[in-house]
Amino acid sequence: MSSEPPSTVPPAPSFVNWIAGRVADVGDAAVGMVSAVGDVALFSASTIGWLFWRRPRRDVLLPSFYSIGVMSLPVVALTGLFLGMVLAVQSYSQFRALGLQTRLGSVINLSLVRELGPVLAATMLAGRVGSAMAAELGTMRVTEQIDALESMGANPIYYLVVPRFLGCLLLIPLLTVMADFMGVLGGFLYSYLLLGIDYHHYWTNSRAYVSGFDLGMGIFKSFFFGAAIAIVSCHRGFHCAPGAEGVGRAATNAFVHSFVLILVLDLFLGIFLDDVHEIIRPEGARRLL
Repeated sequence: MSSEPPSTVPPAPSFVNWIAGRVADVGDAAVGMVSAVGDVALFSASTIGWLFWRRPRRDVLLPSFYSIGVMSLPVVALTGLFLGMVLAVQSYSQFRALGLQTRLGSVINLSLVRELGPVLAATMLAGRVGSAMAAELGTMRVTEQIDALESMGANPIYYLVVPRFLGCLLLIPLLTVMADFMGVLGGFLYSYLLLGIDYHHYWTNSRAYVSGFDLGMGIFKSFFFGAAIAIVSCHRGFHCAPGAEGVGRAATNAFVHSFVLILVLDLFLGIFLDDVHEIIRPEGARRLL
């Protein structure tokens, strides 16, 4: 009889196992990301499809419009007012060093209508309305109210998502205009009353450097911001995890994801609209000197 020991397979090195585990983690993350993007895309397509297929009733739309638009006006107006003042405070010392105090209004108003006004209004809407929508729909998911709607033959996206989507899409441009107006007013009041800048030169330079295209650029962006807030917030609410912790996490994720998406959209829309402006009016960069 042979006394040779049985053959054994040597164990794989620990480093190889670690590499395999990391590759598997990356693959799981990629699959999860693609699945999440596809889920949001289907959710968005269903919402837009119902929007064109059947118009929501007036008694369903008006409460959503009131909650999204009217209740958001005070916080947007107040924040816009102080934002204009902050811009005046932060910009005055640099402009005074260059001897361009009278040009302060051009920078304040251009920054407000192009970037800060739309982003400010969208951020306030995401924080006040987006989180509330995600928490409300998440509570309905946890308490099985959405399942009850489906069991009665009603489509929950049509009854719950479409009115909120329309409210965010149609009312955020008005909130953007309010933020722009209050910001311009706040910047002017601080510059004229406290900094002593002549109001004639202030408004003359503002008209010279701020055009209707700049205002329209901010309003155009706001439509995309409102649609993104509504889709992300309602999607988070519809896919809420069970329990109170799941509802809280859905509200938090709705705001965080909406805010990040607002910044990403602002970047790409800004690049696109700047290219459009160069095609329409190829006069080069506006100069303050």
